[in-house]
Amino acid sequence: MGYFKRVAELTPTRLWINNVTAEQARRGIKAGAVGCTQNPSYVSKMLQFDGSLCQRLFDKWIEIEDDDNEVLIQVQAELVGLIAKEFLPLYEESCGKLGYVTIQGDPFNETTESIMRQAEIARQYGPNIMIKIPVVPEGIKAISALAGEGIPLCLTEVFALRQAIDICEALLDATEGKVKPVAYLAHIAGIYDEYLGNYVKENNIDILPDVLWHAGIASAKKVYAVVKERRYPVEFLGGGARGTHHFTEMVGAEASVTINWAGMGETLDASDTLVIQRFFMPTPHTVIDQLLDKLPDFRKGYFENGITPDEFESFGPVALFRNTFEKGWKEARDAISKRRAELKNGGKSC
Repeated sequence: MGYFKRVAELTPTRLWINNVTAEQARRGIKAGAVGCTQNPSYVSKMLQFDGSLCQRLFDKWIEIEDDDNEVLIQVQAELVGLIAKEFLPLYEESCGKLGYVTIQGDPFNETTESIMRQAEIARQYGPNIMIKIPVVPEGIKAISALAGEGIPLCLTEVFALRQAIDICEALLDATEGKVKPVAYLAHIAGIYDEYLGNYVKENNIDILPDVLWHAGIASAKKVYAVVKERRYPVEFLGGGARGTHHFTEMVGAEASVTINWAGMGETLDASDTLVIQRFFMPTPHTVIDQLLDKLPDFRKGYFENGITPDEFESFGPVALFRNTFEKGWKEARDAISKRRAELKNGGKSC
């Protein structure tokens, strides 16, 4: 039995997989994956895995849309829809509890109106399409509006405890007297670690690697504890894995954790890694004290009033994550522009 099936048998922790092809989705589902996250970089990644499929979709939508960005929005939705089909049997068998596939739109235009319009496009591709929205001021407005309509949601780019509290309270307000939608709160421990690691290197911070290693998971434990204590109506989702420990250290939590299937997921599943419930092992006080003392952005994320809503969008790890999405989105849009020029040139490369 593979690692992830052993995790599911022995603990409440579940596997999601990230940015997959249809074949990777099938392998992941076979290994025990119950959901999937796709992000704004998905089309650029698919260009590497299946360029011919992307080109066919580019050609289809270029004929319909004059704007390259609009083509990209439509292509992304259709590609994610193909993955949603792979998870649809799980969604149907679980009566809508499992089998969701997320989509997050244009990172250059995250206004409430744009998010809601792109959500409407994406939702046409399946009932198990879950709209993934960053927890920043405009995103919170969109989340509130879509929650009121009962749309499945993933509340993402959560690094700070304040973000988690504010979006959960907004969700409660938006759904008062209504049926609560399926909602996942995505805390991105891996990206948080990447950001803090960069900060340490760039500023020559004197901190032991042993201490720094704990930061992202320590933050996840804090957010998880508050969400559970206050009984917010969300499922917890760990994301942004940069190492296998971002999954293994979460084992034991009543949560899902998303990781890339190619490479990390396949390797971990085939390994003889023991299933040990590590999540509720407390982070040593000496470690937390050093992280709080030496890393200002860890401190901002760790305390309830460490950051204000006006700072959400510019918060270091949020900006880092968004930058990676913008890079991937631009690469895909540039590929569409190039393909449009080729079609104007009779289908030949310029």
